[in-house]
Amino acid sequence: GICFPCPQEGCPMMGHYADRFPAKLKRVDQKYFLNTAADEPFATWRQKVFIKLSGVKKTRGDINLVYYDTQGNSKEYEVASGDLSQDDVYTEYLDVEINPKNTTKIEFLWNKAIFSLLWARLGAETVNIIHGADGHR
Repeated sequence: GICFPCPQEGCPMMGHYADRFPAKLKRVDQKYFLNTAADEPFATWRQKVFIKLSGVKKTRGDINLVYYDTQGNSKEYEVASGDLSQDDVYTEYLDVEINPKNTTKIEFLWNKAIFSLLWARLGAETVNIIHGADGHR
């Protein structure tokens, strides 16, 4: 997303996500893009993450997920940042560089903002992750 300027309606994606840009399919010389990982094997797995919070009613901070695989690799992804509320479900598409078949653990992290109440506690009531075109969880 930082190597080229994207139009306001987004960058047309190749493959499975191409149908999200129907107007672009009619253009003859349309450029399409493909998300890849920064390192070999360059594959990424798109996952849709839903997180429902528990604990304090409202606070400030960041919600991150850390993925671990069978080879000891880990990668952290931000899901939400700023004002957080247990009344909301936080949804994010992540292009994960760790193969879901090799994932051994996914860790939920909450980083408090400096001005947040010192005693504030926040956790994940539910974390649902959908990956693949067939919607596996």
